[in-house]
Amino acid sequence: MPNELLKYQIGLTLIPGIGDIVGKKLMAYCGGVDAIFNENKNALLKIPGIGTTTVNSIISQKILHKAEAEISFIEKHNIKPLFYTDNEYPARLLNCEDGPLLVYYKGEANLNAKRVIGFVGTRKATNQGRVICQHFIDVLKSKDVLVVSGLAYGIDSCAHKAALDSGLKTIGVLGHGLDRIYPAQNKKLASQMLNNGGLLTEFISKTTPDRENFPKRNRIVAGLCDAIVVVESAKRGGAMITAGLANSYNRDVFAIPGRIGDEYSEGCNMLIKSNRAALADSPKDIAYIMGWDDIKVDVKKQMDMFLKLTPDQKLIFDLIEDVKEISVDKLIIKSALPASKVASVLLMLEFEGMIQSLPGKLYTTY
Repeated sequence: MPNELLKYQIGLTLIPGIGDIVGKKLMAYCGGVDAIFNENKNALLKIPGIGTTTVNSIISQKILHKAEAEISFIEKHNIKPLFYTDNEYPARLLNCEDGPLLVYYKGEANLNAKRVIGFVGTRKATNQGRVICQHFIDVLKSKDVLVVSGLAYGIDSCAHKAALDSGLKTIGVLGHGLDRIYPAQNKKLASQMLNNGGLLTEFISKTTPDRENFPKRNRIVAGLCDAIVVVESAKRGGAMITAGLANSYNRDVFAIPGRIGDEYSEGCNMLIKSNRAALADSPKDIAYIMGWDDIKVDVKKQMDMFLKLTPDQKLIFDLIEDVKEISVDKLIIKSALPASKVASVLLMLEFEGMIQSLPGKLYTTY
C-alpha cells in the first residue's frame, strides 16, 4: 500500500537525532524503511550510533501519527513526495552524501532536466546586480536551462522572475513547509512558478522559516544544480554558504566580479581570488565552460585537418583522443615535448576546432 510505505518514509525524517546520513545507514541496517519501525527495541539498540532516546522515538506511534497527518496535507494540496529511492527523486542529489531523504515537490518541471543552473546572491541586490542577473538568464535561455534559486528577496527573486520572462522553467527551494510562502511578498511569484517550474522543500507543513533551516535549504540548491552563479554577495551570507556547498559537491561555481570596495562585490571577488569560483563576466563564459555550446563539428573539415597535421600535432591529438580528458602536464610527460611546444600545438588544435579546453587546464576531443 503506497500510503503505508509513505507513512514510514515520512516517519523516518521525523525521528529526532536522525539526519539524512544516519537515516540512510539505518535503512541499510534494517533492510527497508518499514523494517525500521517494525524492528524490536533490542535489535535497534545494537545499531551503531542509535541511542535509547532515538529508539524510544522509533517505537513510539506518535511519529507515525504525525506522518499520517502530513499525508492528508499532501493529498489535499497535490504535493508529490519523493523519497531518495524513487525514480523521480532529483538524481543530482544522490551524489550528495547529505542529500535529503525525502523532498516535497509541487510543480510541473522535470527535476532531472538536462541542464540545471542556480543563481544566488544578496537579498539587498543593487540595480546593477539585477540587470546582470537578468542578462545572464536571458542569454542562457537558448541553452534551455532549468533555473534554481531560493525564492528570497534580491537576487533569488530576480533570477526566478528573469527565468519566467525568458520562458524558462524555474524551481524555488524553500526553507519551510509548502503551507506558506516566505517572504509573503513573493506569493504571486511563487504562484506563477507552479505553472512554469515549481516549489521544492524537505520540510513538512507547519515548519516555520527559522534561521537554521536556510543553510539546509542552500545545500539542496547547490546539490540540484550542475553549476552555481553568485551574482552579488558580501563576504558572509547565504550565497557564500551555497557556493561552499557547491564546491564540496564538485559542482562548477561562477562568480560575477565587482568593483573593489563595493560591499556586495567582496564575496564574489573573494571566491574568484581563492580559486573557489571561475570568473564570469559573460554568460557565454558559463555556456562554454559547461560545454553547453552545442558546437556542431564539421567532420569533413576535421578529417582534412587531421591529414595535414605535423607529427607533433598528431601525437598530441592522439594522446587526447585516447582518453576522455587529459591535463597539460600529462601531455608534456607523455609526449616528451617541451612545454612551449605542447602549448602552441594545443592552441592550434583548439583554434581549428579539433579539441576543446575544460576547466582545470584539461583538454578533450569533440
